[in-house]
Amino acid sequence: MVAEAITRAFWPLWSVVFVALALLMLGLQDEVATEWVWAAGAALALGGIAALVFGIRRMRWPSEGAALLRLDRTLKGNPIQASLDRQAVGAGDDASLAVWRAHQARMRARLAEARAVEPDLRVSRADPFALRYVALLFLSVALLFGSFGRVQSVTNMGIGNGTAMQGPAWEGWMQPPAYTRLPSVYLNDITAPEIQAPEGAMITLRMYGEVGSLTVEETVSGRTLTDEEAQDTAQDFEVAMSGRVALDGPGGREWQVAMIPDAGPAVRRDGDIEVSYEGEAQIPFTAEDDHGVMMGRARIVLDLAAVDRRYGRAIEPEAREQIEVPLPMPVAGDRTSFTEPLVANFSLHPWANLPVKLELEVEDARGQTALSEPEAITLPGRRFFDPVAAALIEERQALLWNRENAGYTAQILRAVLNRPDDLFRKQEQAEQLKQILSRIEAQAKTGMTDEAQEEITQALWDLAIELEEGDLEDARQRMQRAQERLEEAMKNGASDQEIAELMQELREATRDYMRQLAQQQAREGNQNQQPMDPSQMMEMTQDDIQRMMDRIQELMEEGRMAEAQEAMRQLQEMLENMQMTQGQGQGQSPGEQAMEGLSETLRDQQELSDEAFRELNQGQQGQQGQQQGEQGQGQQGQGQPGQQQGQGQGQQQGENGQGGQSLEEGLAERQRALRDELNRQRSNLPGQGSEAGEEAGRALERAEGAMDGAERALREGELGEAIDQQSQAMEALREGLRSLGEAMAEQQNQRSGEQGFAEGGDPQEQQDPLGRNSGTTGRVGTDEGLLQGEDVYRRAEELLGELRKRSGETERPQVERDYLERLLDRF
Repeated sequence: MVAEAITRAFWPLWSVVFVALALLMLGLQDEVATEWVWAAGAALALGGIAALVFGIRRMRWPSEGAALLRLDRTLKGNPIQASLDRQAVGAGDDASLAVWRAHQARMRARLAEARAVEPDLRVSRADPFALRYVALLFLSVALLFGSFGRVQSVTNMGIGNGTAMQGPAWEGWMQPPAYTRLPSVYLNDITAPEIQAPEGAMITLRMYGEVGSLTVEETVSGRTLTDEEAQDTAQDFEVAMSGRVALDGPGGREWQVAMIPDAGPAVRRDGDIEVSYEGEAQIPFTAEDDHGVMMGRARIVLDLAAVDRRYGRAIEPEAREQIEVPLPMPVAGDRTSFTEPLVANFSLHPWANLPVKLELEVEDARGQTALSEPEAITLPGRRFFDPVAAALIEERQALLWNRENAGYTAQILRAVLNRPDDLFRKQEQAEQLKQILSRIEAQAKTGMTDEAQEEITQALWDLAIELEEGDLEDARQRMQRAQERLEEAMKNGASDQEIAELMQELREATRDYMRQLAQQQAREGNQNQQPMDPSQMMEMTQDDIQRMMDRIQELMEEGRMAEAQEAMRQLQEMLENMQMTQGQGQGQSPGEQAMEGLSETLRDQQELSDEAFRELNQGQQGQQGQQQGEQGQGQQGQGQPGQQQGQGQGQQQGENGQGGQSLEEGLAERQRALRDELNRQRSNLPGQGSEAGEEAGRALERAEGAMDGAERALREGELGEAIDQQSQAMEALREGLRSLGEAMAEQQNQRSGEQGFAEGGDPQEQQDPLGRNSGTTGRVGTDEGLLQGEDVYRRAEELLGELRKRSGETERPQVERDYLERLLDRF
């Protein structure tokens, strides 16, 4: 109770003392005028006196009675008070007296349970604004960054000759460069004769007292001091070499400084270059520095000596600026040693798929740079497997090589148009090439301008892409086209990466074809279908097609192209036989079509979120490129148009087509299209009227609102906010799919109860074109029998354990860890 009384009475006094001591330890008295020091001292003194008076007036020494009462309150029944009480009524009654004595005996027994009361030192009621914590914070900062040695400097601020009587004084600090992340050193506390200092550390010395009483001698900065300069009361110099620093005079000190040199960075190309089917290249590199790499760039120049100088490259090429691309730096983590891939698409550049020399440069915080050895590589770019598309790309490169090739290019394109019906699937494509040819011939006569060269080569690229990709609106043609391109890739010796991309395209085209087939059957119905010979029908499942495609990819990766082509032929026959059985299934109901449409929207949203996530991880590249331009790179600044051509075409035009739209705007437009598509699907949602159907509608409404928020965030450049909104949209879509499935199951159960199994037909006839059973819920396909028994719980436990482990890995991006936390909260 004494501790409580002192604490509650004198906490203002302690707070004032803490603030005064903190100000003195931080040396604020040395940074301001003497008048301010006297004013602050007077204010603190008045505050201290007021706090002392406040404490004396509130201090009350606890009495013995108050102590007994405090202890009694901690015991059940107040036994101390009961033991001191006297019986007021019934003292003469034996029965009443016996009860009273029994009561007092029980209360005295409870006194054995008495324990010392812990003090309650809380003063929150007396200090509602928590001023005591402000004073404690000041003192903590002073203990961390100040020194008790600075307190004595306030004594030098006396009146009259106080300063002269105290004699000279000094202070010194050593501030390492910020990129070293080393703490500052207060030299007054360093009594050792030797000290280590990183290269570039700044030493600051301040002398007080009579000028000339203290002088500075140092050999670490490389400068030569005159006698007058050595007597300056303010000395600032940088550690550039090992040497000696001394303060000569009363109270002086001397140190031998050992400089820790700052090693230069290093960079090298590391690993194989991977190129996707679309031409996106991943060029891995490794960089290291003792204190961390700040920025880097890749320079690419044409290796003219290694270029095949035949045909369209027989003449000298037009002069072009070298390609400069900023190197990606780790967004989080250590930059002293790391390996990152340089991701770029150079397909539109005139040097695509030509020999070039690659040179990497990195720079550390001190401005030291390092260059890698120039490496001869083929500039990665998209490869075209359609013969006509490949020919157009070749002539496009001839025009970009030198516009004087216009006449030669016109002859080649005229030869291509000799028999267009055999080369083009659509007459419109041949007409487009004729228009391009007319422009080339007209420009060849008058001399091709820069604008005409850019427009013509872009038109050739767009036409080649259309020929290579085929007609995406016709699912069957797309599937056949994917097969043809895969066969061409096998003949031309495509890389593993390209084969994987083409196989993925074939898988998607096949799934699209089967979905369109089922939808067509649902539209046409079974009444117009003619009975077919069972011997001509082939029933397949999705697993059969998947296993066949996996086998084809495995054979191609092993180099067994002949066997892969034979397996491809068998797959084509299976798909043709599957087309013959399209009248044998029940097709898709409106609910099933809605489920498929929402699933497709969910996949598209996931892909869009992944692209936004990749852009967020590479978001510092543009800032680093801007920093490079601000460091006085004069010649590089003049070469910016060339750099934009190499970098912009490779990274932006390859993704956005025209290059005039930012990546964020492109993502926002795709997000808007997804939102509009979801709105269309939501207006035609089946199952209205049921509880599950209404829940599905509300979930999709939330998904649409989240998509709208993601679109706004993308347009404002807030990628982190956009990714979070997209995650909410995907979660709402999943909830909508679950609710829609429940609504469809309820409708199916109602129909089964009304019509009976006999009217529903033979269960074997309740199959889709792939022979999949419709299941007990009315869905196309079923997950019955996927996992049974203990495996379900074991697998679920493994998945939850993996989610917990990944969510605890701090090196993962915050967006990914937030997503994992949401999964754990849900499951």
